[in-house]
Amino acid sequence: MKKQSQKEYIVIGLGRFGTSIAKQLEANGCKVLAIDNSEQKIRQIAEHVTLAMCVDVTNEEALSELGGKNFDGAIISIGHSLDASVLATIWAKEQGIPQIIAKAYDDMQGKILTKIGADKIVHPEKETGIQLANDLAFNNLFDAIELSSEYSIAEMLTPTEWIGKNLIELNLRKKYNVNVIAIKRGGSLLINPPADSPTKKGDLFMILGLNSTLKKIASANALRRE
Repeated sequence: MKKQSQKEYIVIGLGRFGTSIAKQLEANGCKVLAIDNSEQKIRQIAEHVTLAMCVDVTNEEALSELGGKNFDGAIISIGHSLDASVLATIWAKEQGIPQIIAKAYDDMQGKILTKIGADKIVHPEKETGIQLANDLAFNNLFDAIELSSEYSIAEMLTPTEWIGKNLIELNLRKKYNVNVIAIKRGGSLLINPPADSPTKKGDLFMILGLNSTLKKIASANALRRE
């Protein structure tokens, strides 16, 4: 089971849709670089994301200076400018960003953006920014080893609310009918961890349970991770 890492996204275009995605991704524990050509929008979002930059995406030289090799995904959420959306999508594709999501206002724009490299097209009137951000972030909330079609062992980063509490206080077996079989702490693996030992920031819980229950735990605690 590989160690979890914090996802990194670039959001290009900070209208209502892009702003909601950027804020929610950051709230879900991801690192976010927010891009727009409006200095006012950059000032408004700066305190809510990892980094915000004023960049004109129609300027290829400015785009090339961003660098995109380390991003897990790019969200192209530019207004009605097809040219800007096309340039940003091509840039993301050339950078090798593995997941490119582009906003489109109609089917034709969606087809064009798909043709040049977008992996997913979203229509703001059908899908909210918060829904999309949650889908992206929850994907990597825990890694899992599937034991059967119903059960898995999941690796989950300690939510903020759990830090400092012991397993007796958390009472996960009673609340969710799951078993904590181990805790990864630094370079150590604590098998059958002591029930009275407080959890620490950065602990990775290895939890055995129903797949549906594990997803429920992930969704319930994703916004409280550190």
